[in-house]
Amino acid sequence: MAMTAMAPEEAVQSWLKEYGGSGVSAAYFLCDRHASIPEKIALFYEDKQGRSLKFTFRELRELSAKMAGFLQSIGIKKGDRVAALLPKTPELLITALAVWRLGAVYVPLFTAFGPDAIELRAGDSGASAVVTNAAHRPKLNDAPSCVGGNIRVITVADALGKGIEEGDYSFWNELEKANPLEKPTPVTGDDMMIMLYTSGTTGSPKGVEVPVKALAAFQAYMEFGLDIREDDMFWNMADPGWAYGLYYNAMGPLLVGKATLFFNAPFNATDVFRILSQYRVTNFASAPTAYRALKAEGDKAAAQFPLYLRVASSAGEPLNPEVIEWSRKVLGVPIHDHYGQTELGMVANNHHRADLKRPLKMGSLGQSMPGFRMTVVSEEGRELEAGVDGIFAADVENSPLFWFRGYWNDEARTKERFLCSGRYYLAGDTVSMDGDGYFYFSGRSDDIILCAGYRIGPFEVESALIKHPAVAEAAVVGKADELRLQIVKAYVALKPGTAPSEELAEELKAFVKTHLAAHQYPREIEFVEQLPKTPSGKIQRFLLRKDA
Repeated sequence: MAMTAMAPEEAVQSWLKEYGGSGVSAAYFLCDRHASIPEKIALFYEDKQGRSLKFTFRELRELSAKMAGFLQSIGIKKGDRVAALLPKTPELLITALAVWRLGAVYVPLFTAFGPDAIELRAGDSGASAVVTNAAHRPKLNDAPSCVGGNIRVITVADALGKGIEEGDYSFWNELEKANPLEKPTPVTGDDMMIMLYTSGTTGSPKGVEVPVKALAAFQAYMEFGLDIREDDMFWNMADPGWAYGLYYNAMGPLLVGKATLFFNAPFNATDVFRILSQYRVTNFASAPTAYRALKAEGDKAAAQFPLYLRVASSAGEPLNPEVIEWSRKVLGVPIHDHYGQTELGMVANNHHRADLKRPLKMGSLGQSMPGFRMTVVSEEGRELEAGVDGIFAADVENSPLFWFRGYWNDEARTKERFLCSGRYYLAGDTVSMDGDGYFYFSGRSDDIILCAGYRIGPFEVESALIKHPAVAEAAVVGKADELRLQIVKAYVALKPGTAPSEELAEELKAFVKTHLAAHQYPREIEFVEQLPKTPSGKIQRFLLRKDA
């Protein structure tokens, strides 16, 4: 049964009223209102050593209230930014909830970041404190803002009680002796609760201001896109250091009163199938990279464990049709592709919810989510007819759940995202829409390849290449060519046990010609051990274009 019985339009208005008012608190919405039932689980946790823990909403309320009390004692107040360089651990949730209790702003730092990336975000955001653990504490020594007392450092010690450096506060020691904050600091729906930096694949990262009222859009995705239900066990593998993991792993389940699951371990196909089976996961979400890895490595592992999946979802980049077919066979359910962005949350989906569910069309990222009207526009802001490639855009005037208000201290780049006096927000991807309202991804606007008068989207060529049994992953870019303007060049990572050769390259070219189209085949193929990716798993084609 759906979490809410309201019709989508009614639910959207209800959530906007609830989360957009005055005297509200993100900590209340995510935790406290669910704590009246003592045994209600908020977090299942397991790590690579096999240690497993679980926390109730009531326990998280008490722990985060004490952490908030400590943060307040060192001067953290409403509106201050607090960064967290933490993996998927209970301390991450405790910290985020504590920050929101104070009406402060949570700044996530992905644990794969090096000192330069940490410095950019901590420095640009003006963070007053950073919470980290022993494993990642040394990185702060090379981030100038975090040295010399400019930013207070709170460190979670390792299992031996070590890793806390001189001048640091000890996370658990300070929490245990702190006086709990009695009541959350009231804020408004327009107050900022998160500053999340974009991945920076083009230009320097930009700080996205996420207001409290964005919770309405987050709940809409949990209920409409993912169809999370009362009896679901939900697992989103995405890391909370990035948008999909923060919005819909750390926050989304808690928002609707469901437990989230943190599995803090390196990716391993057997482990993934074990977790899916052990926790009887019914509602699963992950990135295409993970699904492709499961497909490449996991068929034997899958056979070892019974699965209980009801639905599976993907987000982050387009999902290859080949992987969807694999999922039907091995996972027992098709993967529904969803589309979102740090600045928007999720806005277009192949929805799972029954009253929004429509037939899957291979290669489509779905339709607009209730609360958003997504469309396709020209560079001048004219809405385009069906079948014509253009810029994916949100019709702001007709998207009540639209919450993006700008980049932190960057008015110029904020203005670049809007057309027609703010009517359209430009997502930056090139898409088309068919007559039934389904959107189809062609590529980032700077990824489109112009070859002999043809506009070639890299995704289609990549999807063709990975159908070949020797190919694990592929990325396609345009390479300058005097005759054709550009030619298609493919970077190919092969499956284990397959050796690169000229013969295989020619075979792949012929394969694409046969399976896709003669004008779209890659005229050059370069074999690589792995493709360059962002920490969240998106292929960085701009790096490949530099080398092409």
